[in-house]
Amino acid sequence: MTTVTIKARIYPTSEQANLLLATMQQYRNACNLVSQYYFDHNFVPKQKDINKALYHKVREQFGLKAQMTQSVFKTVIARYRTVETQLKQKPYHFKDNNTDTWYTEQRDLSWLQKPINFKRPQCDLVSARDWSFKNDKLSLNTLANREIMDFSMKGFEQYLDSKLGTAKLVKSCGHYFLHISVTVEPHIFEKADLKHVVGIDRGLRFLATTYDEKDKTSFIDGKAIIAKRRKYKKLRQQLQSKGTKSAKRRLKAIGQRENRWMSDINHQITKTLTDKYGKDTLFVLEDLTNVRFATEKVAKTNRYEQVSWAFYQFEQFLTYKAELNGSKVIKVSAQYTSQRCPKCGSVNKNNRKHDIHEYQCANCGYKSNDDRIGAMNIQYLGTNWVTGDTTKITK
Repeated sequence: MTTVTIKARIYPTSEQANLLLATMQQYRNACNLVSQYYFDHNFVPKQKDINKALYHKVREQFGLKAQMTQSVFKTVIARYRTVETQLKQKPYHFKDNNTDTWYTEQRDLSWLQKPINFKRPQCDLVSARDWSFKNDKLSLNTLANREIMDFSMKGFEQYLDSKLGTAKLVKSCGHYFLHISVTVEPHIFEKADLKHVVGIDRGLRFLATTYDEKDKTSFIDGKAIIAKRRKYKKLRQQLQSKGTKSAKRRLKAIGQRENRWMSDINHQITKTLTDKYGKDTLFVLEDLTNVRFATEKVAKTNRYEQVSWAFYQFEQFLTYKAELNGSKVIKVSAQYTSQRCPKCGSVNKNNRKHDIHEYQCANCGYKSNDDRIGAMNIQYLGTNWVTGDTTKITK
């Protein structure tokens, strides 16, 4: 089963809009109370323990109904679990100044210096109990009453016959939206029906370089992306130097805009790949967990771009799009994918010339673009997975 999120835009009256905003604000405030409790108790309590300690307090203090109160507990625990996963995926790297040796240390929730703060007004609503479709309209629970509102859902109608789950009520750019989780039965991927094995090397100069079983390579250029991100960076620096309240508001808006733009780029690339290769495709990615980008070897002006592109988001988007399309994504070891010759198998880090983006094998003389070499080696490991050799497969 695969879970996707569909968007419904809500059209409340002015009175209903006030009710929605009040509900979201109180839900957010309740989340912060529970977050403080969870943090103070060393992230140990389970939902039943939090329910026993805070149920009546949350209901009385914030006026939430019974189901919304339970949803608050689930929201807080889920957010901490997400942060815990992110910490594990990004270990702490530090350098011993005496030996100039780099070390890696795994992180967990104990690294948090303060509780997670829920800033954005929001509310999680349980299907049927807190929200439902009713005669082509949307029925939503609020602090006061159940309200009936108009809505639109362009492009997502195909999912309405699927299993609808919890929905998140949010406000964005002055409009109200309901983000609804939908459980979809995906096409089952079978090795016997495999049509393509595609190795994907992710980077900045080329956001994605692909290599398939037909020896075909494609490059998705990242130069325009880098140029735009540098414009955002320059604008942020200008606003930060001012330090005024209006500049800080502008900074926040720019950050949100850049994140939305980055997400849109990742959506476009992953959709292009899944549409291009179609059903029964194996997409192969490097496992970038614990991979450190050596920024000290990168010009200072380029370090921001080096470490801040959403590679993990790309992986998430490609995974769920592939599953819906009857394909599969696996991750393989990133070790030596940029140093191994795909023709003779010899490994030599000096084969790669970063300044001219070229790879030339000192053993057999094979020459090619260095990003293409990475995609070729990744594709080779994917082929091994198909034949049953999972020595270098990580997931």
